[in-house]
Amino acid sequence: MIKQEVIMKHQKQLERRTFSQDRFDILIKRQKSGKATFNELTELDEIVNRDPAIRESILEEMQAMDNPPDTPMQQDILYTPPVKPQTILDKIKSFLSRLLMITSTGELIPAYVVK
Repeated sequence: MIKQEVIMKHQKQLERRTFSQDRFDILIKRQKSGKATFNELTELDEIVNRDPAIRESILEEMQAMDNPPDTPMQQDILYTPPVKPQTILDKIKSFLSRLLMITSTGELIPAYVVK
């Protein structure tokens, strides 16, 4: 007799899953892609209400979404350039430009018309 030894390269740990867990994953994927029918959404709701483990995992996900981490991420920090204080000359120019608005043709249009 010849002995053959089978060596598995990546022995993945087996995971025990119930039919409800598998069906839940399928229905969630369909819901996220926008292809779920009303009956499938109803079935998803029933699975969530019936299985406490799935319900707990969903509640944990919702809690994580509601409470973001305390530290802001780099993309969340907004850059505001420093504001240069206006001089009196800048204020006068701004006032006159608002008072007499100049069009693209070079005509002066009074901004405030008094009758």
